[in-house]
Amino acid sequence: MPSITNDELERRFDEGEDITAYMDMSTARMPNQERSATQITLSLPIVMARAIERAASRIGVSSEALINVWLSERLDEEAERVARHIATA
Repeated sequence: MPSITNDELERRFDEGEDITAYMDMSTARMPNQERSATQITLSLPIVMARAIERAASRIGVSSEALINVWLSERLDEEAERVARHIATA
């Protein structure tokens, strides 16, 4: 994982740059979330599973960690979409 100063990291983030290369996603946690977890089984097409493995490998995290981040981001987007819909209704 490359090194960067906090000021530079904040500048890049504020400019909308992808800063995931500077983050250790294996230890990432969702704030204000329970620390417990539940296990689910998910069947994916092989091509999709391999693409997830490659993406996780590129940033140095497990497939599970990457999927957790992606799902969290998607759920946040959905919550924002619903909130906008309710606000305009």
